[in-house]
Parts: sequence; C-alpha cells; structure tokens
Amino acid sequence: MASTDQALNWLISVDDHVLEPPNVWQDRIAEKDRDRAPKLVRKDDLEVWVYENRAVPTNGLSAVAGKKNEEFSPKPVTYADMRPGCYDALARVQDMNEAGILASLAFPSFPRFCGQIFYEAQDKDLALRCVRAYNDWMIDEWCASAPGRYIPLAIMPLWDPKLAVAEIERAAAKGARGIAFSENPEPLGLPTINDPSRYWDPVMQAAADNELVVCMHVGSSSTLPNIASDAPFMANLAWGATRTAGTMLQWLFSDLFAKYPNLKIALSEGNIGWMPYFLERAEQVYDKQRFWAGRGVEFEGHAASEIPLDIDLRQRFRDHIYGCFIEDHSGVAAIDVLGEDNIMLETDYPHSDSTWPNSIQVAKKQIGHLPESVQYKILRGNAERLFRFTPAEPPVPAGA
Repeated sequence: MASTDQALNWLISVDDHVLEPPNVWQDRIAEKDRDRAPKLVRKDDLEVWVYENRAVPTNGLSAVAGKKNEEFSPKPVTYADMRPGCYDALARVQDMNEAGILASLAFPSFPRFCGQIFYEAQDKDLALRCVRAYNDWMIDEWCASAPGRYIPLAIMPLWDPKLAVAEIERAAAKGARGIAFSENPEPLGLPTINDPSRYWDPVMQAAADNELVVCMHVGSSSTLPNIASDAPFMANLAWGATRTAGTMLQWLFSDLFAKYPNLKIALSEGNIGWMPYFLERAEQVYDKQRFWAGRGVEFEGHAASEIPLDIDLRQRFRDHIYGCFIEDHSGVAAIDVLGEDNIMLETDYPHSDSTWPNSIQVAKKQIGHLPESVQYKILRGNAERLFRFTPAEPPVPAGA
C-alpha cells in the first residue's frame, strides 16, 4: 500500500478522451461489411474517418497534448500530428505517470461522446455491431492493456431500449463500470428522460441493476451553447456549463431516482461552481411551487402532476449526482454545500481544456488546503467508490 503522502500525489481522472486507432472497427467487423464500417482514409494532406455517407476529420482541439496554447487550432489533424498517448494505451500510461494520473476514464471521439454517430446511421444492424465492436475494443484492448489504469466506459445503441439493455448487460459482464448517455437526448431526436411512454426506463433500470454509472459529457446533445446568434464563440464556450445545470435539474426533479434508488449519474466536464446556486434555487422553487404543481394545475402549458410533496432535493443530490471538474476554485470553496463525497477530478487529456502534464499540481493547488482525508476523496477515493474500481498501485514516484 502506498504511503499517505504518495497516495495524495496521484489522482483518478473521470473524464479523458481516446482518439480511436484505425483498426478498432476494421479488426472486429466481418470482412463482408468491413468496407462499410468506420475506417480511416487519407485524402491528400487530410485524414478522415469514413462511415456511410460521412467523412469526418479529427478536430485539432481534440489532440493538443504536448502543444503550447499558442499552437492550439480547431483545424483538422492527422494521427501523425498527434502525441501517441492520444491513441495508444501504453503511451498514454507513460503520459499519465508524468502527470500523476493513476487511472483514467475515456470518452469516445469518432463515435462522439455517447455514440451519436451510430444512432444517426442508416444501417442500424451494422451500427449495432459497431457499438459492440467499440465496447469490445475499449474493455478487452484499451483497458486490458494496463490493468488498474483504465476505467471501462461503454456506449449503447440509443435507438432501441431493448438493444441498449442487452448491450448494458453484456458490457457490464465484461467489466464496464459506466455507460455513456446524452446530457439532453431531445436535440438528437430522442425522447427526454421525462417521456410519458417511459422510453428510457428499461435502460436506467439496467444501469442501476448492473451498477453502471450513467456518464453524461457536456456536448453529448450534439449542440453548442448559444447565448445569441452573434455571440462570440468564447462567450458561448464559457457559458456552456449552463447545459450541465439544466441536465442536473432535469434529473433532480424527475422520478428516476425514486424509481431506481441505486441509479448514479456523473456530469462529465460540467464543472461544479454553479451547483450550489442551482441546488439552492431548486429548493426555493420546490418550496414555493410544489403544491399547485402537485395538483396538476397548468401554467402556460406546463404541469407537474403527482409530484411528491416531501422530496429532500439536497439528499437526492448527494445520493445520486456527482460533479466533475478540471479547474474550479469556486466549486471547491463551496464543498460544504456540495459535500466531499460528490465531486471528482478530470484532466480532459488530450483536449484543449486539459491540465496535462501538470495535472496533479493543478489539482493540489485547488484542494491542498483541505484535510488530507477530503483531498483523498476528491483526488481518487470518490471515483474508486462510485465506479467500483481498484486502481493499480502507483507505479513510480509521482511525476517521475
């Protein structure tokens, strides 16, 4: 067992990203369908993922590890332009060692954050096989290449709840610890979590029954934040956490946590500084409005019939909702409101928000004033507990 000092010099990142190697689908799809499966194609100086009628380049902001801020650009990049840790699991481990990252959970890139590319596909039979191929690669190859260093996150076929349940159960049996979901399915053309037909209920029950954390990455609704039609891009980007606030409020006031007491959600790359305000505001609204809403009285087309009159929203948050942050001093300052058990760290490697290669230093600058027991929870303990994950022992002195 590592010493206390050693343990506090390593973190678990619950939000990183993998740039899938070119062989992910080509190695796992039957030969007769291989030409229609996702493949990386070189066109002059450009490299694109080709799938059905799409040609998808890799955004340069998705692979900036090792570059200076002044070199960042959204222009397409090739794999030769990337640091190997972007797509190679063993090279990634070396980068993790350098930054004090003991373990990492990675969201997909080409499939997008919750597998939207396969939901949008025309051939759903092939798309289902592509979803399974991705999960097999993630669990059997990426994570298995370095036991105890990677937390397996699976995707699912969003277009069919029965198929999604089957894939959740299959991935869980193989070792998955989380399932990627959309922050807001409605812009994708899918039912919301409040859908009267209960479209998502079987999926959420399967996630709860199999103890898979439902991980919702900002941007997984395939929409960009938009303050106004002519708002500067950086203003919109800075405003983006409001989408995650909306996600939290939707779930907080839904009946899913009451129906599935074991269900846990992680709000990935949404930050946490806004959480105290929206928790307080949710409690104010609930205190004042729950009686008429509970009676089903309509207000401008809105009603909330059968809403319980005795929900403890703060306890519901602490039992089910986990915030994830990269750099958020405001959120850390409000730890007495959020609770020390409900926040986790991210490094966002290799994206442009990443703290790599200074991840542990940036983390300690934010939380180093807290008691060591609380530091441990935020650095790694909460992630270990939530994802039922036992990391490897620190392989080298931190930062070596």
